[in-house]
Amino acid sequence: MESINLTYLLWAAGIGALSALSLPMGSAVGLAFRFRPLTLALLAAFGAGALIAALSVELVAPNVAALQHGGDASHGDPHLNFTALIVGASLGGIIFVVLDQAVNAHGGFLRKTASTLAYFRTQKRARAEQLIREAAEVPFLNDVPPHDVHRLVKMVRPVTFTQGEVIFEQGTTADALLYIRAGSADIADGHQNITAVSEKTLLGVLELLTGAAHPVTAVANETVECLRISKEVFETLRKESPRFDEACRKVATEHLEFLKAYHARETMHAQEWAQAAIDSLQVGTEPPTTIELLRAREEHRGAPLAVWLGILLDGIPESLVIGFGFLTMLSAKLAAQGNVAISEVIPYTLVAGLFLSNFPEALSSSANMRYQNWSKLTIFNLWFSLMVITALGAGLGYVIGGTLPHAWLILAEGLAAGAMLTMIASTMIPEAVHSGNPSAVGLGTLAGFLSAIAFKLLE
Repeated sequence: MESINLTYLLWAAGIGALSALSLPMGSAVGLAFRFRPLTLALLAAFGAGALIAALSVELVAPNVAALQHGGDASHGDPHLNFTALIVGASLGGIIFVVLDQAVNAHGGFLRKTASTLAYFRTQKRARAEQLIREAAEVPFLNDVPPHDVHRLVKMVRPVTFTQGEVIFEQGTTADALLYIRAGSADIADGHQNITAVSEKTLLGVLELLTGAAHPVTAVANETVECLRISKEVFETLRKESPRFDEACRKVATEHLEFLKAYHARETMHAQEWAQAAIDSLQVGTEPPTTIELLRAREEHRGAPLAVWLGILLDGIPESLVIGFGFLTMLSAKLAAQGNVAISEVIPYTLVAGLFLSNFPEALSSSANMRYQNWSKLTIFNLWFSLMVITALGAGLGYVIGGTLPHAWLILAEGLAAGAMLTMIASTMIPEAVHSGNPSAVGLGTLAGFLSAIAFKLLE
């Protein structure tokens, strides 16, 4: 091809900016209007389909065709090029996952609904596992079959009592079973302390089983953390779990044991139960509350920068692919006719696919950031800056591509394509499925795919 010159460099940058123009547009629309979840799902699915079409048609299909029918000798061995594409795509996917996890660890997960849900799902599972391990130490709870653990986790609630707070009062009706996981409490008869209880002690068992009022008063003498099972749940577990009910009746007949502090069962049994329970643990994908989102943002004080880096991570592969695609078309046109116009070297399917995918991505992500109390100006600037960087990246892709042997160019395209496909599968499609239903997502993806392919008619 002709040597790299400023005109072609500006063309590449302009095409990159055009493909990313939908980012600030989508952000502005997302900040100005509210959309139904199904609408967001359809837009996200449409964008995912368009991006898949762009990558498959512009990057994969030419190399597959060259492999089957033989390509231009000036482009090197088709088998080598195809291998470079496969290797590059594999490396691109791995690199994206590693960098994405690093960014998310510092708050970058807040940029998208799908990554936000994944973060809170992981956090909930970690908390649930800890709760299970502690529940394994409770004689009653480790008689619940491990496969019912997901129900158990929802039934058990952590509660905290501050120093001097009355846990329960003598003569009152028992409404819950309490297991002390940390701290200690004084047990008193009237105004006289009888004893003190601490970790791994059950409170309220005798009362729940017999229906009697609390015979003593319990007062926290420091911060006391407990696991709480309500009376209703306690009765439900007895009815639904024969093993649990059997344990209750056994303890009831040994009433003297209720007057002592309860100790954990054999350590080995507790550990085995906990592991079996964790193996069968199910954690839902309920969206986090506003409080949870704000707390997560507070815990990750570098979140704005991490979010920007995450958005940049999503956009860099796209910008490079645009530069590479532009270079490929430019080289072919120059070789065939010498002079070209910019309209003749635009990879329409690729640009259309990116444009159509960027709009819903920026729209839904901006709405999600606004929900987390980010300022509108900050959000818009994040996406506008990415448009500028995409333009620069497209120019850089053109420059880099012009200095690389063809096989290395294919490898670089594969890296970018692998990263983009991984991003589609890990964020765009899961986000669409979460907001909509499978049928709508499927049809939306198909519509986006066909829409992007239709731009091939302009080439």
